[in-house]
Amino acid sequence: MFSKILIANRGEIACRVITTARRMGIATVAVYSDADALSPHVAMADEAVHIGPSPAAESYLLAETIIAACKETGAEAVHPGYGFLSERASFVEALEAAGIAFIGPPAKAIAAMGDKIESKKIAQEAGVNIVPGFVGEIADTEHAVEISNQIGYPVMMKASAGGGGKGMRLAWSEQDVREGFESVQREGLNSFGDDRVFIEKFIEDPRHIEIQVLGDKHGTTLYLNERECSIQRRHQKVVEEAPSPFVTPQMRKAMGEQAVALAKAVGYHSAGTVELIVSGADPTGESFYFLEMNTRLQVEHPVTEAITGIDLVEQMIRVAAGEKLALTQEDIGIDGWAIETRVYAEDPYRGFLPSIGRLVRYAPPVQPWSGDLRGTDGVRVDDGVAEGGEVSMFYDPMIAKLVTWAPTRDEAAALQVEALDSFGIEGPGHNVDFLSALMQHPRFRSGDLTTGFIAEEYPEGFTGAPASEDQLRAIAAIAAGMEFTRQARANKTSGKIDGPAPLTSDWVVWNDGQQYRVSLGEGHALVDQQRIEGTCDWQPGMRQATATGNGLTMGLQVARRRNRWTIATHGRRHEVRVLPARLADYTQHMIEKVPPDTSKMLICPMPGLLVALHVAEGDAVHPGQPLATVEAMKMENILRAGKSGTIARIAFSVGDSLAADMVILELE
Repeated sequence: MFSKILIANRGEIACRVITTARRMGIATVAVYSDADALSPHVAMADEAVHIGPSPAAESYLLAETIIAACKETGAEAVHPGYGFLSERASFVEALEAAGIAFIGPPAKAIAAMGDKIESKKIAQEAGVNIVPGFVGEIADTEHAVEISNQIGYPVMMKASAGGGGKGMRLAWSEQDVREGFESVQREGLNSFGDDRVFIEKFIEDPRHIEIQVLGDKHGTTLYLNERECSIQRRHQKVVEEAPSPFVTPQMRKAMGEQAVALAKAVGYHSAGTVELIVSGADPTGESFYFLEMNTRLQVEHPVTEAITGIDLVEQMIRVAAGEKLALTQEDIGIDGWAIETRVYAEDPYRGFLPSIGRLVRYAPPVQPWSGDLRGTDGVRVDDGVAEGGEVSMFYDPMIAKLVTWAPTRDEAAALQVEALDSFGIEGPGHNVDFLSALMQHPRFRSGDLTTGFIAEEYPEGFTGAPASEDQLRAIAAIAAGMEFTRQARANKTSGKIDGPAPLTSDWVVWNDGQQYRVSLGEGHALVDQQRIEGTCDWQPGMRQATATGNGLTMGLQVARRRNRWTIATHGRRHEVRVLPARLADYTQHMIEKVPPDTSKMLICPMPGLLVALHVAEGDAVHPGQPLATVEAMKMENILRAGKSGTIARIAFSVGDSLAADMVILELE
């Protein structure tokens, strides 16, 4: 067994690998860029080595720098995590040449499966079902249009070396291909150093199922059941669970055996994942097709660990050290249900725009993961951030992974809602409310999932989970009670010129466009003459609280700004205004501020890099026409015209860094 390993990664996956290595008695080495100097993974490791500036291309993606860090510290092996160098065959070969072990599969397997064009050919030869499409290199946009027309729309354009939802575009028409093909090429080149693209038929109503495989260097290869990863946004997974509510034992066996056959065909060892797409239109589940093989650990591996009791990182380390798997296929069972949600730095209330900045407050529902595969009372948080840290524009926007385990799927989903209510984040925007709404959604609870779930269920965007009248009345009572408590404490301040303000128990509350009259009592409130029994433990200065009443228990995230309360709970952010009843009638005389007209401006919706301008000054444009492309959090976003006009002024050039709300150009 190794005595010291280096983790060639950052954030939560570096912390996760360090935790298992520490339990195994293995010393660890962290590497870090300028942006990560104060990150938790640096503090957790036994040693840490600085490897360069903040951009990944100048630090985490430099194989020679990683190898130098190994030699400097005496690390005998490297765990790559996921992303960065984890699927780069040349990195594995360079490690081998330097006498350093790679905690992952052989270079040959990475090369074979990392090229999506070649991997489909190998899969076909191994007897694995593949999606109809063009398996070959595409010369240019015109060639892509020709191929797409032959396959028939819709088609999916994918970067050959892509992964993680990057370098992918769905095209419903020839125009979509013309607009998106070059963006896919650029994303592939920028993220993976390879601009080759392939095109395949898009399977409608698809479910995304993946099979976890695990093999050793002695010929044993196993499959560790499946994960359902159908809840996605822009091809980026948002929710994963194990097992799948769709997969039957017969399907599991068929999928697993094909995954093992593919792994053996490329001489695979270590942990890996075979991703499949299943047609939801086929109730038998027999129409499943190979998408790709990820020759690394997956972000969503904790749900497999929770239902099997197998620490995948430990197995990867043992396999890399030459040990045989101490498991057989018969040992792999399914115990309970696990769900993982990805907490991202993005604002679902503003179209999921990426968000960066300092974590002013970070309070997960349980302490960061310490080794129990099912966490604390069924709740596990894998993270690599800390309060006061920075969510940087240089890396992936994931803040944490929240994993819940319970005997049944409904219980695991309910535990997610409870844990998300207790997840405190301030600073950058985040998607906690959205995740909670997903967990409560009737269609999710029924297991009727496809990769189009989010687009189908939230076609106009996300405005919060639906709130019942009972919940809205409870929020009104809570808000009135908090305002009363705040004013009561303020009245204890001595030396006021006018003395203490008069306190009242009668309030008017505005929430979600509705007005409620609230009269507070001892342990109860009357909301529009309906009695609510309950309590709330909020005190001035608290950012989290718990309220109970009329059979409801709610974890609350609380803030007060400019005389208004923000109360987030059960997947909804309530913007609440509270006034004493004697003052409420005067609000009708307040002058309403008219917002400025910004319809003639193209405003950058998020911090990012201007990678393309599609127009010039003087050009006439029409609604929906692409005007500029901004790269943020490693994804390209096409900004389009909202109205017709002529380009009057362009304020920035390609290559400029933009802050949120900067005006890129103006129309006349």
